Amino acid sequence: MSDDLLLTFRSPPLPFFVESNRLTYQAGEEHPNRTNLGVFDMLFVNEGTLFVAEEDYKWELRPGDVLILRPDRWHYSYRPCSERTVFDWVHFQTVGAWEETEEHQHSSIRGDYYTYAIRVPKRMKLKYPDEARQIFSQLHEAAKSSSHGAFWDRQQRFLHLLQMLDEGWRSDAAKAAVSVAERAAAYLKLNYRAAVSNSMLSEVLELHTNYITRCMTEVFGCTPQQYLLYYRLDQAKLLLIKTDWTIARVAEETGFRQTPHFSRLFAAHTGMPPLKFRKRFTT
Repeated sequence: MSDDLLLTFRSPPLPFFVESNRLTYQAGEEHPNRTNLGVFDMLFVNEGTLFVAEEDYKWELRPGDVLILRPDRWHYSYRPCSERTVFDWVHFQTVGAWEETEEHQHSSIRGDYYTYAIRVPKRMKLKYPDEARQIFSQLHEAAKSSSHGAFWDRQQRFLHLLQMLDEGWRSDAAKAAVSVAERAAAYLKLNYRAAVSNSMLSEVLELHTNYITRCMTEVFGCTPQQYLLYYRLDQAKLLLIKTDWTIARVAEETGFRQTPHFSRLFAAHTGMPPLKFRKRFTT
């Protein structure tokens, strides 16, 4: 179904604003046909009805509806407007990884402890259209100015808009796996120096261990204990570079109780033992 499509962006880098405007079509007018526009085209209908298609997918957009068209597809109007129609459009782009999938499919783009997977439905009806309308108006105003301050203003307002779409999608109970995985990840990152077991995580989140594991595997591609290990090892890398602590202290500070065990895991993860890793970055 065309309404089940989901766009995922890995961030950073963050998608960035290019240009925007508000248009009014009278009855009989229609959205222009475009092929390989090169930027994402976000449409938000204020009043009336917009009839838009992308390749074989067709949408009838009504007030409060948002649709994001891909930069690499043909999109067009499959029917002229039947009434006065007012809508906002925003062109944006990303230099990072992105993909479009069906909602029931597993995305190959996942966040980890340093990156974030922004997920927005291709089409959705906003719960707070008045707030969105105000953000679009502010975006259009900032887009008219070429000042340094206006650049930051429009980028920040565009990211606020993306955040609204991302959180609006995540508030759906059917998307609970993402919420569970991120709650588990946040707890693991906060307590990585301690011995965190699956049962402890289950008790804190008040969820079954198997469900937490399934959610983290779906979202991050690893189990809670694997996530914890990878995060500890990355923290160890930072300490090896930034401090002159002994290997034993680095191991202890990152939650490893035995130095030889830490050294073996570190070497398996990075391809070299901790001391050799440190010498690569120190003189």
